[in-house]
Amino acid sequence: MNFEKVSVEKQERICIVKINNPKALNALNSQVIEELNQAFDNIAADDDIDVVILTGEGKAFVAGADISQMSTLNAEQGKEFAIAGAKVFRKIELLNKVVIAAVNGFALGGGCELSMACDIRIASSKAKFGQPEVGLGITPGFSGTQRLPRIVGLGIAKELIYTADIIDANEAHRIGLVNKVVEPEELMDKALEMAKKIASKGQIAVRNSKECINRGIETDIETGVYYEAALFGMCFATEDQKEGMKAFLEKRPPVFKKQ
Repeated sequence: MNFEKVSVEKQERICIVKINNPKALNALNSQVIEELNQAFDNIAADDDIDVVILTGEGKAFVAGADISQMSTLNAEQGKEFAIAGAKVFRKIELLNKVVIAAVNGFALGGGCELSMACDIRIASSKAKFGQPEVGLGITPGFSGTQRLPRIVGLGIAKELIYTADIIDANEAHRIGLVNKVVEPEELMDKALEMAKKIASKGQIAVRNSKECINRGIETDIETGVYYEAALFGMCFATEDQKEGMKAFLEKRPPVFKKQ
């Protein structure tokens, strides 16, 4: 598939995915959603990629879903549009690699929801976050009502969704919506720095940790603890575990085999 609204660039074992529709502030329409879907299918199948950085071109990460497209939808079409977007975001959330959102500007509505599907969010000091949908007479449609409470807590999530307030990067950091706030000119450097650090670790362990976290947050703690123990045990059948512990005992940096 040839991409028109999404660009994909590989730098060693890191992949940078950029939504490239700046005239529309990278708004999510059906084309952008389908291109993201295909891009992440390709990334999932690429064993030479360990970490993904997702960002936007220009002044926005993603300013929201495309209102010009949504305004003409009927109830069934609206449901189908929401399902299509939510399916791609879930694919990103469950990807077998770590995904870092480098939020360079507006992350509103679908953009905020897209950032929340990523594992880690690093924000430019100029970034803005919010779920303004109720001001348009709709609910969040790409799983915002589900992920926002899980990330920031029930009360704050309800306040943000019910009021449609837009918050700056520092407030997003205060409530736990983003991990770090950096100056705009440092954003990609900091995202790459973190991506390289993650890529230097044992990737089976990183991916198993992601799977444990994602499964555990959606189940009771007893089930989560059992699942963690199972994947912990599986690590002892890997070369990474042997190399990591041998390096520790020999007081040297480990050299992990890339999977």
